[in-house]
Amino acid sequence: MKNLSQLNDVEAVTELKTAHQRITSEIAKVIVGQTTVVEHLLVALLARGHCLLVGVPGLAKTLLIKTLAEVLDLKFSRIQFTPDLMPSDITGTEIIEENTSGGKSFKFIKGPVFANIVLADEINRTPPKTQAALLESMQEHNVTAAGQTYHLDEPFFVLATQNPIEQEGTYPLPEAQLDRFMFNLWLDYPSAKEERAIVKSTTSAVVPKLEKILTANEIMFFQELVRRVPVADNVIEFAVNLVTRTRPTDSTSPKFIKDWIRWGAGPRASQYLILGAKTKAIIEGRHTPEIADVKSMAGPVLRHRIVPNFNAEAEGVSAISIVEKLLASE
Repeated sequence: MKNLSQLNDVEAVTELKTAHQRITSEIAKVIVGQTTVVEHLLVALLARGHCLLVGVPGLAKTLLIKTLAEVLDLKFSRIQFTPDLMPSDITGTEIIEENTSGGKSFKFIKGPVFANIVLADEINRTPPKTQAALLESMQEHNVTAAGQTYHLDEPFFVLATQNPIEQEGTYPLPEAQLDRFMFNLWLDYPSAKEERAIVKSTTSAVVPKLEKILTANEIMFFQELVRRVPVADNVIEFAVNLVTRTRPTDSTSPKFIKDWIRWGAGPRASQYLILGAKTKAIIEGRHTPEIADVKSMAGPVLRHRIVPNFNAEAEGVSAISIVEKLLASE
């Protein structure tokens, strides 16, 4: 890749579009299908957001994240969440170390959160105290231990997974903590054709060789580029109005919102809609987002930020179907 510091913003957008195409083609060597999920993961990474992945076991969630880290030449760490996991198991712990002169001192041993891409596997299987330790790191990009603050490596990207089937003995994330995730991505079953390709590739002796496309410094450069992307006022107005209309107390909300929603999305949803739209535009080689880009981000941004009430649950209406109905009414 060219020396990014010597490029203007227009040239940088072209470089990012090329890099995005190469990244998706490299990931496709290992992951069959899931193109929309891969795109949303890259959007969240470049927008400095975090993702919550929801899907049944066996849909290659872990493999997808590990492959992404390898293609981007980033340090990868996986944390398997269990009911007995403690906050120090994530952030790190202090040990007593004896030095050469015979004295003793405390030494901080960094935990698995000190990585560029952290996979929090089945985050709803650990108690709230441990969940909070990770969520603090997500927000602050810091870890505090014994009064000392340690900065996490940049870029820092958390992907948490949840199994939607088994809910016994789990600790569902409350809405306030769900709001910290930029996207809620739903991984669906593959098609019959995709599943045949999966079986064929995973039961052979062939191991794909992946090329590293971007470094950590290049990713941080493109993260700064996202912030500099200009956005037209009408696009921002559309995003804000869309989020405002999810709130049942707002006078502009449609009747079905008032009937089905207990709590609507907050201002963070508007911010992530615009950040997602900006990122989607530049990875496609465009220099400013359109309303269509905002619409394409609405599902993963709003799915976990609106809370359906009892009426919606009784009628079998899901959060994502409410979002789709809201978009259709715009």
